[in-house]
Amino acid sequence: MIANLDKIQFASAVWYFTDYKKSLGNYIVDVDGNSLLDVFSQISSLPLGYNHPDLHKVIQDPDNQIAFVNRPALGIFPAEGWPEKLTNSLLSIAPKGHTQVNTFACGSCSNENAFKATFMWYRNKQRGGAPITDEENSSCLINRQPGSTPFTIMSFKGSFHGQTLGCLTTTHSRSIFKLDFPALDWPIASFPRYRYPLEEFAEENKAEDRKCLAQVEEEFERFNKSGRFVAGVVIEPVQAEGGDVHASPEFFQELQRITKKNGAALIIDEVQTGGGATGKYWCHEHFNLPDPADFVTFSKKMLTGGFYSLPEFRPQQGLKIFNTWMGDPSKVLLLEKVVEVVKRDNLLNLAQESGKRLMDGLKDLSKRYPQHIKNNVRGIGTFCAFDLSSPQKRDETFVKLQHHGVQSGPCGEQTLRLRPSLVFQPHHADIFLDILETVLNDIQTV
Repeated sequence: MIANLDKIQFASAVWYFTDYKKSLGNYIVDVDGNSLLDVFSQISSLPLGYNHPDLHKVIQDPDNQIAFVNRPALGIFPAEGWPEKLTNSLLSIAPKGHTQVNTFACGSCSNENAFKATFMWYRNKQRGGAPITDEENSSCLINRQPGSTPFTIMSFKGSFHGQTLGCLTTTHSRSIFKLDFPALDWPIASFPRYRYPLEEFAEENKAEDRKCLAQVEEEFERFNKSGRFVAGVVIEPVQAEGGDVHASPEFFQELQRITKKNGAALIIDEVQTGGGATGKYWCHEHFNLPDPADFVTFSKKMLTGGFYSLPEFRPQQGLKIFNTWMGDPSKVLLLEKVVEVVKRDNLLNLAQESGKRLMDGLKDLSKRYPQHIKNNVRGIGTFCAFDLSSPQKRDETFVKLQHHGVQSGPCGEQTLRLRPSLVFQPHHADIFLDILETVLNDIQTV
């Protein structure tokens, strides 16, 4: 099957073909009939696992089939009842302070359009209410100022925000994503890199926060003085693709203060962290920010992409935040049911319970197998990760876990990340930990 696909497109990234009819709950089944406990869940994008019966009922409802058959250009031809669907799904779980939401198809276009909305807001502030000039309208068509602005978005080393060109400028996780593509000269600051266990290195990690925040201040000053104004700062609550790198609530609180002081917008990229895996719908809710984030972008477990924004970021002209489909109503129908199931079955509490079982077990294994697992197990809810002692050992562990019936996911240089669905239960955590210990006993000590 891979050979047949490779005739059509480059297929070397494919791990295996999947039998989605047989996959169920927390288990993925490949076309050879192998069943694996899936703690990766389609790169963190399955909220309720495979073939959840409540989602099948949504598709079988004749009234809903219209939305699956007819995909509208939502920016021009939304269906009757569309505002109510958004209210029942996305707005019912909106982050604090957010009443505005725009839908898109994926995480990259969600971030890309959040950047655009940030630039519009920043330019409108500069205009101070003055009308758009003829010179602006004509110059933007040939990529010149004043119509094309010199604005920038600040990002962080190790980040991943997508693979469209604007998002790639803010992505700094792996060279494979960026090589050969042009990038914009935008500011980059350091994301904290903590020493573990955290409780033993509290002062050192506070110093790391201060160092990174000082860089943020320096980049604001350097770019703003040069006229390449920093309109926004984009950041993940946890740098996922970059190796599951965490920062403290205090870091995020101070980052918000610095961003506001400099008149910029804070864009929190919850594409991978949003949707409940951390025990809250939005990971940044764990940080107790003094004010709502300006933008929160989402995709993956939310089934549709998009962004929330505060009212002051609402576009003042049509067709500015726009594409043909603007998302997909069928995905919002499914999300509406997911939200209902999450509340009905207390799945956010389950994520906390199962996450504690995972974290406790991983920390125990790191103490008993220090030759294999580094002492930096980290996570919030089931959004967990651990480092192996070398990149080679990480790769060996990843493959052996597959051979023993577990689908995990690599990230960073030597990290294995866990991204189970919201129906992942403590006994599934026990199964994973038992198999991981079997693998640790089987791999070579280097």
